[in-house]
Amino acid sequence: MSTAHPWLEGMPDTWPKKKLPRDQLEARIERVINLTNMGYLATLGKNGPIVSPLEFYADRLSIFVFPQPGSPKEKAMERDPRVSFACSNHMAGWACAMGAQFFGEAKLLEVGSPEWEYGMKIFKWPASSFEMGGSFDRPPQGRLMQLDPERIVYTEHWLRKEGYAPRQIWRRDGD
Repeated sequence: MSTAHPWLEGMPDTWPKKKLPRDQLEARIERVINLTNMGYLATLGKNGPIVSPLEFYADRLSIFVFPQPGSPKEKAMERDPRVSFACSNHMAGWACAMGAQFFGEAKLLEVGSPEWEYGMKIFKWPASSFEMGGSFDRPPQGRLMQLDPERIVYTEHWLRKEGYAPRQIWRRDGD
């Protein structure tokens, strides 16, 4: 029995099933993707899934990643744009477990396009450039990946304390 968090007890069949209102769900998703800038991008490589940890930045529910030019990950997205992206809060127990998994098609934004210019304002490239000994004069000249999710699976066990299901599903179409 948990003395500090008795609401965590029970098996999944006893957990609350109530859905969060969409605006609250979106706010919680935005919060978790702004607590960290490290996530995991899964692509479909020639020989199966490729999952890589990487730096990312978000604009509302859109994810921006700067894939290494010519990398297996970039080539995988060229072949098949279907991706999954996940990030989570550092877990120090079930009470604080929270994270989001995004599903959709990667858009590889070409250098100099209006979408790329906008994305590079979101992606904090100067910090990475400094760490890697690069230039501050202009952003790196590779494609930027943008993921506008079709579906997001959000997990937060604290929601159980508030009477909501710990796993919430967001869909672009609103269902």
